[in-house]
Amino acid sequence: MKKTIDDMKAKMEKTLDVLADEFKTLRAGRANPAVLNKVSVDYYGVPTPVNQLAAVSSPDARTLMVQPWDTSTLKAIERAINAADIGINPQNDGKVIRLVFPALTEERRKELAKEVHGMGENSKVAIRSIRRDAVDKLKALKKNSEITEDDLKQGEKKIQDLTDKYCKQIDAMSTDKTQEIMEI
Repeated sequence: MKKTIDDMKAKMEKTLDVLADEFKTLRAGRANPAVLNKVSVDYYGVPTPVNQLAAVSSPDARTLMVQPWDTSTLKAIERAINAADIGINPQNDGKVIRLVFPALTEERRKELAKEVHGMGENSKVAIRSIRRDAVDKLKALKKNSEITEDDLKQGEKKIQDLTDKYCKQIDAMSTDKTQEIMEI
């Protein structure tokens, strides 16, 4: 029973980590190198993340600078950023690519807030799915007479408590990200 609950905890932690990574890729009005994490460049026929081909830095709050180690990849990086549709047009000066983040409009802020809410809900669905799998495993243990009825009830209560705890963490993360997006 303990192994089942420990496995469930690890999966729920992973769900929180995935949600945090998804939140990092959202553009919240500030320049954040993480928005380029999902951008892959075709480098000699191999899809390669931008951060493996170039140094990505943020010289100020609204600008990202992508400085490739091999300047021959500049055009390919520029094409990949355009194709990724992150809402920013890259400016290529022959040595570096600059991404200037415009201030978010109220409408765009509301769209992003809805996206954050959707990501949070998807994570809660994943948490509940993990809970269901863990309860099913406990019921299988009970059916095979490996645990007692009391152990099953205690295990279900522990699983539900953990599920509630992780759902509250997801709500808190979503609220924080929404506030970050909505601040001007």
